[in-house]
Amino acid sequence: MPKDQNSIIETDVVIIGAGPCGLFAVFELGLLDLKCHLIDILDRPGGQCTELYPEKPIYDIPAYPEISGQALTDKLMEQIKPFNPTFHFQQMVEKLERTNDDKWLLTTDLGTSFKATCVVIAAGGGSFMPKKPPIPSIEDYEGNSVFYAVREMKKFEGKKIIIVGGGDSALDWTINLQPLAKDLTLVHRRDDFRAAPDSVNKMRGLVAANRMNLKIGQIKKLVGSNGILEAVEIENSEKQNETIECDALLPFFGLTMKLGPIADFGLNLENNLIPVDTEKFETSSKGIFAIGDINTYPGKLKLILSGFHEAALMSRQAFRYCNPDAKLRFEYTTSSSSLQSKLGVAQ
Repeated sequence: MPKDQNSIIETDVVIIGAGPCGLFAVFELGLLDLKCHLIDILDRPGGQCTELYPEKPIYDIPAYPEISGQALTDKLMEQIKPFNPTFHFQQMVEKLERTNDDKWLLTTDLGTSFKATCVVIAAGGGSFMPKKPPIPSIEDYEGNSVFYAVREMKKFEGKKIIIVGGGDSALDWTINLQPLAKDLTLVHRRDDFRAAPDSVNKMRGLVAANRMNLKIGQIKKLVGSNGILEAVEIENSEKQNETIECDALLPFFGLTMKLGPIADFGLNLENNLIPVDTEKFETSSKGIFAIGDINTYPGKLKLILSGFHEAALMSRQAFRYCNPDAKLRFEYTTSSSSLQSKLGVAQ
């Protein structure tokens, strides 16, 4: 994942959001030979499907009587593999501006810059933002000792780490960071976890082998100064206070959705949604499109299958912008040898 880029990444299309609609947009754009980079604040593709309900059945995806959010994501990733899209995870687009040559320049919060002919906003209901735990003065330590995401594992090497939470993110990072940490403690309010059973079993195995600690309780107080954490005080299940040395606290309390910097892109928002036309799914700004739950138009249905349809029509206008002198031909994947070649399908 590129970070703090000194050079600008040039591509045909930048897609903001790697949920189902953003992933299917890669497929539709790829059929038209348009190259894509995707940016997502999460650490994996799938958006809401993998973050909020990876195992929850979805019943209205065409040809799948039932499919889980994770399985749908896996299938979409398999489908777009021939087009080799580039993903930039755990980043948020903070700035979007028009260039002198009528393209778009995007900059993320990690300093990664992109120049693209077209931008597709497929951000669902907006950006996922971390839910902050109700711990007094936690803001004083954010960015120095308190982190809501792991962007670079090496930063935690040799640290005394406390991870808080009982979901997949908390357990995944507990397992991944344990080998790097000088000391690692997982804190959860009860001895019952929402994470995948395999992850829970791995965590308990590490505890049994004395390679990490598990504390059942809640953090009540942070101890430190000048943004540098020294310890945390927890109230355990017996209502007794216990102090644990700590120089890195990672609370994983889930995510909430906010529109974030997209609200500042100048797109004439209506009730925090982006109005688009129903011919191209273009916004009020030329070359910027919005598909999926982030957009609005008369008769809009917030369904994944609707977003797939929107991606197909969007891609054709994106082609016209990226190739103004080329003729756009309509072809079927069932009969076009050219499209089948792009997909790697045996003739």
